[in-house]
Amino acid sequence: MNTITRRDQSRGLTLQDEVNRLFEDNFTRERSGHADLATWAPPVDIYETENELVVKAELPDFQDKDIDVRITNNTLTIRGERKFEKDVKEENYLRIERAYGSFMRSFSLPNTVSPENIRADYSNGVLTLHMAKREESKPKQIKVSVAANGK
Repeated sequence: MNTITRRDQSRGLTLQDEVNRLFEDNFTRERSGHADLATWAPPVDIYETENELVVKAELPDFQDKDIDVRITNNTLTIRGERKFEKDVKEENYLRIERAYGSFMRSFSLPNTVSPENIRADYSNGVLTLHMAKREESKPKQIKVSVAANGK
């Protein structure tokens, strides 16, 4: 017998959200019910200001020695590894949802970024990269002088 399930419209979920959740539940879990410990990528926000490009990556429970940031041929690469805690026996866990293991995120940088002038800060589990723009790429205002009587 088929069961009809109503979708709760008030929750704001779209069909795409439900399909994504279905695939996530079925394919990103191992048979033991653990999250995939080998594949993950931290979420990243990238925004631009007048003077710089800023990248923020969520990296909770990392130490600075576990984070590697490099720029090669206008490509920013962030690598790291979150190790599974060994001080708690795996059989004592009731649920494991956080991802562990190595990750790598790469982003193409615009030519406006100066690869020599980059500052990286790590605070409260967030890696923030401030990449200054090249002087020639920053907007410049040009004063227009108006001649009297068109002369």
